[in-house]
Amino acid sequence: MAKSNARARTYARNRTNLSRRGFEKFTEPDGIFLLKLVGVVILGSFWLKFGSPLKIGTGYLFGIPAGLLIGLVLIRLVEKRSENRKIWFAVILIVAILTYFIPAGIVL
Repeated sequence: MAKSNARARTYARNRTNLSRRGFEKFTEPDGIFLLKLVGVVILGSFWLKFGSPLKIGTGYLFGIPAGLLIGLVLIRLVEKRSENRKIWFAVILIVAILTYFIPAGIVL
C-alpha cells in the first residue's frame, strides 16, 4: 500500500516572481511608480536651514536634511522590492545633495 503525502508539491517555477517567459508576475502600475518618484524628490528637497550657521566644534552646520532622514526610513518601510529600494535611495540622496546648494527648504 502506498502512503499518500499530505503536503502539496511545490516546484521551482511556482516559487519565483517571474513567469515562464521571464516577465514579472506582480508588476507595479506606471502611475504608482511616478507618484513614488515625485514623493521621493519632494522629500529629498526638504531641508531645515539656519539663518546663521551653528558652530559645532571646528565646523559649521548650515542645515539639516530632514526630508532625507524621514525619506530613508519611509522608503525602507514602504518599498517591498529591494531593486526599487536601491533606486529610491539613490534618487533621494542625489536630490538632497543638489538641493543643499540651491535655496530650497525652510529657514529657521
